[in-house]
Amino acid sequence: MRRQVVHEVPADRGHVMLTSPELFRRYEVNPILTAADWPHTVNTVTNPGAARFGGETILLVRVEDRTGLSHLCVATSTDGVLGWTVEPERRLLPDVASEAERFGIEDPRITECGDEYMIVYTGYSTAGPLVCLASTRDFESFERRGVLMPPEDKDAALFPKMFDGRWALIHRPVATQPRHRAHIWLSWSPDLKHWGDHTILIPAREGAWWDAHKVGLGPPPLLTAEGWLLLYHGVHTTPAGSIYRLGLALLDTEHPDRVLARSSEWIFGPTADYERIGDVDQVIFPCGWLLQDDGDTLQVYYGAADTSICVAGASLSDLLAWLARHSS
Repeated sequence: MRRQVVHEVPADRGHVMLTSPELFRRYEVNPILTAADWPHTVNTVTNPGAARFGGETILLVRVEDRTGLSHLCVATSTDGVLGWTVEPERRLLPDVASEAERFGIEDPRITECGDEYMIVYTGYSTAGPLVCLASTRDFESFERRGVLMPPEDKDAALFPKMFDGRWALIHRPVATQPRHRAHIWLSWSPDLKHWGDHTILIPAREGAWWDAHKVGLGPPPLLTAEGWLLLYHGVHTTPAGSIYRLGLALLDTEHPDRVLARSSEWIFGPTADYERIGDVDQVIFPCGWLLQDDGDTLQVYYGAADTSICVAGASLSDLLAWLARHSS
């Protein structure tokens, strides 16, 4: 059973982005999707991957049921902001009979590769989180392609092209000791099955930095005239808990193992009530972004406090200009 989501917005207001000194500007209609929008009872909806398909914006949403297990479900919109249709019959369910997905699946990142959409997501196995791959051509049927990285690993996405005959995967192995930092890694494969040449791409900083505890990829890499733009989260641990905020990095176009720039400051953090209070407080967690037809406007889809889904807008040229001035 599908459900149409309607936001009451005056016709003359359009898609209002709230004024903000930050580079990312929240849309007035946030949150755009919540658990109440689902046609059956769920706990939370959050952390969606994003793609364009059939003239629509598709979000592949992490839906956490009241069992505690998550699956992935499609929601569509003609403009990517309003008028969402939740389509629970279009979904990827966890293979609970397998070790890799016994406790659910979550946090998809979608990369368009030719006529296929490659979906890298986190499976929760009996040994912890790991990186899985599925693909689809229609967001109705999904083909599982197997486990890419063993536990504990997550926050992963593919580049949309091969480099000298090899696929490149960004991912984040999980630190297993309390004092260890968790870094963003880059790995390579000729066939999406056998992975090697593992290297740290973006290390977590040390000390009091905003991204000193752990870092992880947000949406898949975005190709720009300057290189591959990354939006990544950094976790700052405080006596009151952890805060998830966002920063930027830029990779070389042909050699994505070369980091050209990395932001010294965070650029987007939880300040709205729906970002600060939820199942996990103080979290902004994007898994998808889409460049609009003007070639400059980005719509970024993110989970807020692990509870709802929101969207923010930004100018690509502004992001690149800011990064050039604030790189460490």
